[in-house]
Amino acid sequence: MDRAQIVHENFLTRVAARDLPAGAPPALGLSGTDAVSLYRAQVLSRALDRTSRAMQKAGQGFYTIGSSGHEGMAAVAHALRPTDIAFLHYRDAAFQIARSDQVPGQQIAWDMLLSFACSKEDPTSGGRHKVLGSKALTIPPQTSTIASHLPKAVGAAYSLGAARRHDLEHRELPADGIAMCSFGDASANHSTAQGAINTAGWTSVQSTPLPLLFVCEDNGIGISVKTPKNWIQASMEHRPGITYFQANGLDIYETYSVAREAAEYVRTRRKPAFLHLRTVRLYGHAGADVPTTYLSKSAVEADEANDPLLHSVRLLDQAGALSPDQALKIYEETCTRTDRIAAQAATRPHLANAAEVMASLIPPKRDCKPTNGPSAEARVKAFGGDMRAMDDPQPMSRLINWALADLMLEHDEIVCMGEDVGRKGGVYGVTQKLQARFGPDRVIDTLLDEQSILGLAIGMGHNGFLPIPEIQFLAYLHNAEDQIRGEAATLPFFSNGQFTNPMVLRIAGLGYQKGFGGHFHNDNSLAVLRDIPGVIIACPSTGADAARMLRECVRLAREEQRVVVFLEPIALYPMRDLHAAQDGGWMTTYPSLDQRIGLGEVGVHGSGSDLAIVTYGNGHYLSKQALPELEVAGLGTRIIDMRWLAPLPKQALLEATKGCAHVLIVDECRRTGSQSEALMTLFTEASEIPTARVVAEDCFIATGPAYAAPLPSKDGIIAAALSLTGANK
Repeated sequence: MDRAQIVHENFLTRVAARDLPAGAPPALGLSGTDAVSLYRAQVLSRALDRTSRAMQKAGQGFYTIGSSGHEGMAAVAHALRPTDIAFLHYRDAAFQIARSDQVPGQQIAWDMLLSFACSKEDPTSGGRHKVLGSKALTIPPQTSTIASHLPKAVGAAYSLGAARRHDLEHRELPADGIAMCSFGDASANHSTAQGAINTAGWTSVQSTPLPLLFVCEDNGIGISVKTPKNWIQASMEHRPGITYFQANGLDIYETYSVAREAAEYVRTRRKPAFLHLRTVRLYGHAGADVPTTYLSKSAVEADEANDPLLHSVRLLDQAGALSPDQALKIYEETCTRTDRIAAQAATRPHLANAAEVMASLIPPKRDCKPTNGPSAEARVKAFGGDMRAMDDPQPMSRLINWALADLMLEHDEIVCMGEDVGRKGGVYGVTQKLQARFGPDRVIDTLLDEQSILGLAIGMGHNGFLPIPEIQFLAYLHNAEDQIRGEAATLPFFSNGQFTNPMVLRIAGLGYQKGFGGHFHNDNSLAVLRDIPGVIIACPSTGADAARMLRECVRLAREEQRVVVFLEPIALYPMRDLHAAQDGGWMTTYPSLDQRIGLGEVGVHGSGSDLAIVTYGNGHYLSKQALPELEVAGLGTRIIDMRWLAPLPKQALLEATKGCAHVLIVDECRRTGSQSEALMTLFTEASEIPTARVVAEDCFIATGPAYAAPLPSKDGIIAAALSLTGANK
């Protein structure tokens, strides 16, 4: 007999025999009606756990990480408002069920069972996963999270204070709301959790409003690894800036009382709190897990004897709210009803093909108020003397700065954030003067934690802001890439487009910095970004293109709710000259405000038909350097600047290379996993044009004189072009 059946039969037997576990009497604060309602939520959560296992055995359900032992979260839901955004642990079915009682018109058992069955009629994910989440309940969907949702909870909490100071067109959350996130004791050890908790405290001690309730559900074990005794309390009780609360999560009366106190503290003080709930885990980790393979039978039975439903029956009886016989009847009726609903849910249709599965990768467009751009008066006030320089050629870094300023003048919902972006103006000066122009509320100097920077952006995107976070160097993204892959990009997918977190992520990257940084400050691998479905990657090569493309990136995020990565080639930030010193050949003037480069629009330079060089970023610069020698060799050449790396602008590239005798791909990323592989595939499958590539070696970048040794060069491009076309024979 599996442990789920043992727990079920123990409940039936012990309630019938009045053999209930000892504990404190019911605390004050819960009415009898509310207590019974919470018990019903707990019972439904338990019944759903049992039903999900039966559905899996029958091939009708596909996910069995359950909530048994954590049913006390129903009381936490009751202590909050249904408009308080909640990022939930995967064991929090009881929370979602209890919250559904606060919102009229919900059919929570039916909705959750559709999710268990992966039916396309599931109102949250549309059949893409068994998720806890609901637009109506202000619960963004989470799947099998560890702690990756904590940074965005910090961001959402920050947005609540920031939104009070902005008139946001697409604000989602009430001004007096709070944010809540829950997680397990094992997840609390994850670097993502520790970073988020540290960020919350760091923010709080500076008296910045951050109304966030952390809820740690401490069942003492993570899959098979035990949490040291009192570890959570010892490590969290005295965190700076965060007030600690604890409660017995097996007792709905105590849990409600303490959760209400914690929530009131967060709501009135606008400061974060940490609620430590002691729970148990029943059935093991998931359906296939057998806890007695790594725990003693006596330890498993001890947790089962502390079943929170048994405690609830005792407490309700002592409070005079519900007799054990009535409690048993509710349990039996709920189990029967759940099985009946599950049988119906299992017959509902599933997603049938790739197109249906992929339909929610791209979020829906939203209506935005039209704008005529910033006024002339506002621009003069913001730019001052810089206005006189706009007619003169400038390097890329300065044009990006001006474009950011104009976009922030036009759209009040834009906020920039990152380490050093404010007072310092960024490592390379790209965000200089922005904080002075727009204030620290819109240009936010963050602590040094990339996960928290991206989490801040994701959370603010939940509440109508348009975040433009900065990651100083591409290599630093790897500390936090799951915030894009596992959180930002998946949100519309798992919510069927109901939740979005638009942003424009600025990253300084790629190679060719002379004598500085090595592989940490010169990273030429984009594979981790290109592999994320739905993410747009833009990479300009000139200052004018950077300004035009950044405007399009903001439009894509603002109107189409996209997650966009704006990759800025570091080595081209200060680039002035092309062929000779002081020729100014790589500087451009600032384009007028009405100019944009649309998504997928490539740049075609020249009209030669002997050779098309397909490239981007620094490759465009090097190809332009190589062009005079190619022309001397008699090669009519056109250079095609991709600009948009994902999604790959396939049709535009094929059209741009039409009529060319040869295609040479110049890719500054590595031979393995780079854009060049996709481009070689494209031209091989869609054309018969002879194609070759010049790429970086599969190697990290060195510091010092050898900084460019593994990378494409002007001479390498010339040699490859001559070899491909036969012009060197």
